[in-house]
Amino acid sequence: MAGIYLHIPFCKQACHYCDFHFSTSLKYKEEMLQAILKEINLQRHYLAGETIETIYFGGGTPSVLAPQEINQLIDAITAIHTVSPGAEITMEANPDDLDRQKLAGLRATPVNRFSIGIQSFFDEDLLWMNRVHRATEAEAAVKRAQDTGFENITVDLIYGYPLLTDVKWKHNLNKVFELDVPHISAYSMTVEPQTALAAFISKKKQPPMNDQQSAEQFTYMLDAMQQHGFEQYEISNYCKPGHYSRHNSNYWKGVKYLGVGPSAHSFNGVTRQWNIANNAKYIQSISTGELPAEIEELTETNRLNEYIMTALRTIWGLDIDRLNTIAPGSSTELLKAARPHFEDGSIVQNGSVITLTPHGKLYADNIAAELFFA
Repeated sequence: MAGIYLHIPFCKQACHYCDFHFSTSLKYKEEMLQAILKEINLQRHYLAGETIETIYFGGGTPSVLAPQEINQLIDAITAIHTVSPGAEITMEANPDDLDRQKLAGLRATPVNRFSIGIQSFFDEDLLWMNRVHRATEAEAAVKRAQDTGFENITVDLIYGYPLLTDVKWKHNLNKVFELDVPHISAYSMTVEPQTALAAFISKKKQPPMNDQQSAEQFTYMLDAMQQHGFEQYEISNYCKPGHYSRHNSNYWKGVKYLGVGPSAHSFNGVTRQWNIANNAKYIQSISTGELPAEIEELTETNRLNEYIMTALRTIWGLDIDRLNTIAPGSSTELLKAARPHFEDGSIVQNGSVITLTPHGKLYADNIAAELFFA
């Protein structure tokens, strides 16, 4: 089994915190669509005949595409690959794109899961983030999608930023619980270099993020999610029973995937590759039949560290027996490095599997980094 990710590099406007690759001009959307279609063919052998279990439209904002354009891309994939009859096909969407007409059109496509970028139910917060939609649109979009027959929905929320009081954070969570969606992704606001938010903070136009606030809001969320029947299966992802994101779960489990479009990454177990993050150069290169990608051969150390980084974030944990299949004897060194984290209650071991405790989840990235092999 494998997955395919399609990066649609267009947005109506730039969120202040976002460092993903996109353009706010749709001028070359048709040329980009044709280039992505051609890349699907150029990369036809990358997954070596694996059955496709998941297709994920990300970005950018893939909901700027018309339903017939979505169908074009899926048809191009199915013409080349064997796609599982029960494949999970996800499309990221902004609430303002999901009007009744668009939803009716998408209902006629194979898309069967939405990831809706809500972020907050407060207009002042959305304005601060420079989001396009408003709070009433967010709630209405979810309900419209449900009324149209889309039940497999995940929504995004952000916490840990200056405007978000604890009262507002509780309101945001309760509003999502009321909407009865089966999956929630919630992320702590991070300040990425080269973003508008980073510039505002460096010029003292905005205060820096507060780690204590983020930790407290994360801790509150853990309890609230549990009380409402959600399982935390990855640091930032929560779902009702049976509603894991299959695409993202496969990524954390090390399943192969192909990334198509500018800036998209691919992984086949042996190498990792990523396309150029420049729309014009991507289109030009693809038009000549050349793939504008850099390729990295994964060393044994790369594979060990990547497994540690992804597995430790999940409910399935880090299996030290799997480490030994990558590099015989590596579990001995890892367990030695992990001893302080066992002692302070950040991690626990059950059989051969190491998982983070609720306390350890606050420091997941730091713990993983300290377990990396040099």
